Amino acid sequence: MLLPQEIIRLKRDNQVLDEQVIKQFVAGLADGGFSDAQAGAMAMAIYHQGLNTQETITLTQCMRDSGTVLTWDDVDKPIIDKHSTGGVGDKVSFMLAAIVAACGAAVPMISGRGLGHTGGTADKLESIANFNVMPSISQFKQLVKDIGVSIISQTNDLAPADKRLYGIRDVTATVESIPLITASILSKKLAAGLDVLTMDVKVGNGAMMNNIADARALAKSIVNVATGAGVKTQAIITDMNQVLGDSAGNALEMAETADYLTGVYRDPRLHQVVCALAKSMLIHGQLAKDEDDAHKQVDRALCTGLAAERFDKMVHAMQGPSNFIEQPWKHMQQANVIKDIVAPRSGYIANVDTRAIGMAVVALGGGRQFPGQAIDHSVGFDRIAPLSEYLEKGSVIARVHAANEDMAMQAVNAYLNAIELCDRAVEPSPVIYEYI
Repeated sequence: MLLPQEIIRLKRDNQVLDEQVIKQFVAGLADGGFSDAQAGAMAMAIYHQGLNTQETITLTQCMRDSGTVLTWDDVDKPIIDKHSTGGVGDKVSFMLAAIVAACGAAVPMISGRGLGHTGGTADKLESIANFNVMPSISQFKQLVKDIGVSIISQTNDLAPADKRLYGIRDVTATVESIPLITASILSKKLAAGLDVLTMDVKVGNGAMMNNIADARALAKSIVNVATGAGVKTQAIITDMNQVLGDSAGNALEMAETADYLTGVYRDPRLHQVVCALAKSMLIHGQLAKDEDDAHKQVDRALCTGLAAERFDKMVHAMQGPSNFIEQPWKHMQQANVIKDIVAPRSGYIANVDTRAIGMAVVALGGGRQFPGQAIDHSVGFDRIAPLSEYLEKGSVIARVHAANEDMAMQAVNAYLNAIELCDRAVEPSPVIYEYI
């Protein structure tokens, strides 16, 4: 047994850590054998010196094993999930989980809260009246068995060593470490007992990774480590240089989900991402024999209403209403003030500071500015015009939903400052960059 400071010294001096040393570090995270200062120092050593693939696999597996690891012996379906590195307006999980479950998979999705400028899947679900995002593990497993899908918040039972390390990384400027990001994501996903994982790695000015080289490095790291840990994994790099879909904000994104699943409106970029991820999940889960078969299954799940029905069943089983999909606003709170944001001049939308729009949602109260803060689920933006669209002066760029007039006006100004209009059309970034 080494003292914590000796383990820190090894990585500080760029030594490769063996399995026993990594196990001791993770045990110290779980039982307090490493103080916060020592865990922060270790995170900084990893941030600067990195981990090789085997070290990252071992760290991931040890953090997975620090808590409950789910098994699905009584579920006769492939256990499939998806994870996104986060962005603005990213409500893909909801429609995707429902579609893939309707095609015959079991989808046990363990989701997160909002972080920084990115919204949280668990927070969005809590927009729905009475929705219980934290059932017991036994209830979670039963929901997946009975309905095929359940989306919950991370519990204290799952990868507790990661939960502690993540909190320490958040306040020690060590979040942007590819090995630590990889281990953090995958320790939770592997704890869910998955057969197949599809990663949505976002790239752009609204993503954690701003450039394609960093996004590619993260995607390769996740695929290599997850595969090394025994989970069949594909990563898809997708665009986050503009809001995904036409809404950003908790309840507004749930309303867009209902519109998408019922076919009222499907934003083309959002639909492209959902279909790409769904096809990957079905093919790698051996529920579709090829891309054409997967495409037909996705289309059938949407056109027949099976995906919408599956989502409604999940909402009701998790203590929400029985008819959310049909009448979403009957079961969610609407903002006090709804105001159009209009174009100050005619022109094409040439650039969007997507992160700034995410931060404007946070400023409205739709995200947290400090840990544990209560959020206002009703606020945000909708009717968001996409990149390259031409607007006449005075036409609507987006609509703000706010608690009061002052906050609405601040959000209007923030939104206008986050976009650039020009006289020439600009080609938007591709929606899908790479498959890894």
